Amino acid sequence: MSIATAATPPAITGAPAAARLRGEVDNRATYVSFGLAYLLGHGSAAASGGDTPLLGLPGWLPMALLGAGLAVGTVQATVAAMRAQRTAAEPEEVLSGRLLGAAWVTAFAALFLAVTGLTSSLGMPDVQSLLWPTGSGFVVGLLYIAEGAARRNLLHYSLGTWLALTSTAALLLGRPGLYWVLTIAGGSAYAIAAVLERRRLNSLSGRPRSGRH
Repeated sequence: MSIATAATPPAITGAPAAARLRGEVDNRATYVSFGLAYLLGHGSAAASGGDTPLLGLPGWLPMALLGAGLAVGTVQATVAAMRAQRTAAEPEEVLSGRLLGAAWVTAFAALFLAVTGLTSSLGMPDVQSLLWPTGSGFVVGLLYIAEGAARRNLLHYSLGTWLALTSTAALLLGRPGLYWVLTIAGGSAYAIAAVLERRRLNSLSGRPRSGRH
């Protein structure tokens, strides 16, 4: 056996499984952060609302918990996307990731303008407590749908579809019913997605990847 022949197998079999996940986004941290935001933010709003509240909480606390969770989740999503861009194999994948990242800023800026404009023109400041929870879920759902389609991630796409539909359907119930829908439907969806995301990544690491994903 020659030296060249003996040196060949380690070069092939020693390649780390992570190399097959080049450009792939790990969404587990994002799912957990958003899921906790739903459970703590919307859950506290649901438990402290209505004619017979289960908990006596200050009015600002549910929104603060929701905002903190969404902020952490957004940072986690940005960090994961940046890591995927650094390891992307194709320039098109890098550009796609950057455009999707910019879409988050644009979408939430538009949501802020829409909610602020509606509450101002209608003269009903309390409507923000309805539009922000449902509107943010709707926007995140649409962004997940776009990301799932671009990255060929069926789990991400399905989660986005579920969030978009349940968030808008919750408006039919009013307060505090919509908060219970967002807590149960959204929080459980994120928990299930976090578990399935691990299985998805494990399945990808077990097979060779093509140039695009």
